[in-house]
Amino acid sequence: MTFTRPPRIAVGPDPDELFDRAVVRGGGVPCRLDEQPDALVWTGGPAGFPELLPESVRWVQLPAAGVEEWFAAGTVKAHPQVTWTSAAGAYAATVAEHALALLLAGVRALPAHLAASSWTPTEFYPKLGTLRGAVVGIIGAGGIGRALIPMLAGIGAQSLAVTRAGRPVPGAAETLPVDRIDELWSAADHFVVAAPATAKTVRLVGARQFAAMKPTAWVINVARGSLVDTDALVDALSTGAIAGAGLDVTDPEPLPDGHPLWSLPNVIITPHDSNPPALRVPAFAEHVVENVTRFASGAELAAIIDSSAGY
Repeated sequence: MTFTRPPRIAVGPDPDELFDRAVVRGGGVPCRLDEQPDALVWTGGPAGFPELLPESVRWVQLPAAGVEEWFAAGTVKAHPQVTWTSAAGAYAATVAEHALALLLAGVRALPAHLAASSWTPTEFYPKLGTLRGAVVGIIGAGGIGRALIPMLAGIGAQSLAVTRAGRPVPGAAETLPVDRIDELWSAADHFVVAAPATAKTVRLVGARQFAAMKPTAWVINVARGSLVDTDALVDALSTGAIAGAGLDVTDPEPLPDGHPLWSLPNVIITPHDSNPPALRVPAFAEHVVENVTRFASGAELAAIIDSSAGY
């Protein structure tokens, strides 16, 4: 779509000066939703999204990188005339940094060290290791995975990437298509789960996959809890089939008090805060600037949602 005037962009559900400024920086004109906007930047969740959009709206920018809730609510499919974009990639570096922190903490036995109340020699931590020379399997090498690969390379680790089609990912030693993912479980030393949550990725990592992993492996999940079979994970952690897990997301979520994962010494749990609001909001504003700029110039938008794929 080509404009002969600056595009009119509504921000909802509530007025927001930060995002109005982002619209202006991108070359758009802020307006209200009832003023026939060309596009809508939405900063809330699916529950408050309008059932009917003005016919003038051709693009909607959503605030989340993972959009499974929007598909579950039927919002995206209810407006087929609209191009939908997510915030995929906007938060990638922050979440990748968190994944690396969880992985390093696990490999260096920080949970055990933090729990210690007396001086304990290193020989009592038989699974303490290093990421130098390690191979890390990245399941879902989108924005987060691509941001993580150079971080891992900086400390001497190699990356094995898995993507839907298997097209080469820059910096990865090898990229596998998802239909070859079974090759990954015994080939990598550790794993970072960063794939989107769809019907095809539910319990992607379960008992069979844990059984194929090395007993020194750490599994990090910064995607969605549904990608990992929680019961199978508890079993693998309890029996020593794997060394540990770093979880920023869980299934169920929030993880209830008294859940077995809380009492396992080889688990690090953070409450879905790899992308905290203090970092998330300004990052989303910059994503809005980029996409408004693209929209105003007729260029392809970033992070277009594929309704058939679900992300």
